[in-house]
Amino acid sequence: MSEGSEKATPGFLVWRLSMKWRTAVDRAVAPLGLTHAQYSIVASLYGMERDGERPSQRQLADRTGLEALYVSKLARALEAAGLIERARDPRDPRAVRLALTERGRGTTRRAIDVVQALHGQLLAPLGGRGSVRTERFTRELAALLDAPLDPSALAPLTPPEPDPSDKEQP
Repeated sequence: MSEGSEKATPGFLVWRLSMKWRTAVDRAVAPLGLTHAQYSIVASLYGMERDGERPSQRQLADRTGLEALYVSKLARALEAAGLIERARDPRDPRAVRLALTERGRGTTRRAIDVVQALHGQLLAPLGGRGSVRTERFTRELAALLDAPLDPSALAPLTPPEPDPSDKEQP
């Protein structure tokens, strides 16, 4: 365990792990001209296309967990790079459908290979991909992601009452 980890909260450790993972993927896909966020878009789109879907930006946002406006911004950048095509949905003019270009499919396949190798390295301490520990870890992460949050528990806290001793003396 890294220094200080034994006293850390689970939330802090999840955050640190997500930052480590994001940084590693960013570095791994950079030679392909992608960022981690762009990779999450093209890899998700690749999987959805393999399942016969041509998703809208909203559907892709729901799949990736990214904000719809951020997906729109990423999609425009990926379109400018020639990796995806954006087209208005003829049935819903507000919706934009996405598809990988031929170049985008090739880049995405290479990126998936790179990231899969990276995942193997990142998961090695748990026994690697497919190990019992990795499968259990994956189920536990999925349970955390699937757990609903109580919106009332997320309400902003009221500011504390001012301390009378903090007032300036004349």
